[in-house]
Amino acid sequence: MPPEGDLGAALEIARLAAPHHEEKYAEHAYIHARMDDFEVDLVPCYLVDDAADLKSAVDRTPFHTKYVSMRIKGKEDDVLLLKQFMKGVNVYGSELKTGGFSGYLTELLVLCYGSFAAVLQAASSWRPGQLLDLEGHAAVRHDEPLIVVDPVDPRRNVAAALTLDKMLQFAGAARSFLAGPKLDFFFPPSQPPLSDEELTAQVIARGTMPILLEFAAPDVVEDVLYPQLRKAEGSIKALLERNGFAMLRSDVSTYRDRAVMLFEMQVWQLSKACLRIGPPAWEAEHAARFLAAHPNILSGPYIADGKIVVEETRQYTFARDLLDHEIANLSLGKHLCASIREGHNIYVGLELLGIKDEGFRIFLAHYFNARLRIV
Repeated sequence: MPPEGDLGAALEIARLAAPHHEEKYAEHAYIHARMDDFEVDLVPCYLVDDAADLKSAVDRTPFHTKYVSMRIKGKEDDVLLLKQFMKGVNVYGSELKTGGFSGYLTELLVLCYGSFAAVLQAASSWRPGQLLDLEGHAAVRHDEPLIVVDPVDPRRNVAAALTLDKMLQFAGAARSFLAGPKLDFFFPPSQPPLSDEELTAQVIARGTMPILLEFAAPDVVEDVLYPQLRKAEGSIKALLERNGFAMLRSDVSTYRDRAVMLFEMQVWQLSKACLRIGPPAWEAEHAARFLAAHPNILSGPYIADGKIVVEETRQYTFARDLLDHEIANLSLGKHLCASIREGHNIYVGLELLGIKDEGFRIFLAHYFNARLRIV
């Protein structure tokens, strides 16, 4: 579409090209469809003459294609090997759900280092702050773990979506592969869903208490949904830990039309009595306000280490009750708040057995069997 044109007209052409489609929205609307057994995104963009004149992020794509196609000849197999390796070790995909390497970033790595093997050799010693600038024209300082200056836009970091964990996961996998190359780095065995017996055995062996929040997944693209899921995960984790419920680990996922947040608790039940430590005993005014704020005293006030102390009745003694009663008061993101308020389920411990969905059981299998090749 010419810079002065209307992307709406281009979007209409995309609709006609793929009659059976799903309309999605990121920076602007686009068409997602399946054609000849391939998933295809038809994304309108402006045809600009210079990368400095971009009107939307997608407008860079023709410049990326031209840059790579002029330089990649003879290295195509290295790119394919690297992409498959990244898929095999679960670091491929720049969508926010994954936080990994984009296809364009993978191609630039091969152009930068020269081959698949050379990329692995270099990556095996990466540290946070690694900088790659193929054209030597960086125009902006970046603070991401990996900085790869876009050859067609000196202001942009191609690796901006790559998380620190995924960068180091790739570096570790590279070291492990170089030390002992195996085909299953590229094609790892699929993770089967946990059976009822396996799930029960995991819960018993770990001695923790999984708490699962499940609700309808909002009808938004994953790059909108997953940041909200992660933000909500952090808010709920803070709520639980602030109230004395210690957590081992947590994670989020989606399956079919559902979204889930899993919290694995080390402490999920507390005593009725809890300790509250107040101000120094000589600060009479502060002490009076402290006592007024804690009316449900079981014992005290008394002085310990020079401070006013009371023992009071805890409002929530079970993590499940705290989550159930306080979730409506948390800031969980616009789309998630609406879905959760419309209805949600909380599963604790072996109540998870009630969810039979295969996708959910595969998520649990990956969660309980978290093992990376990193050395």
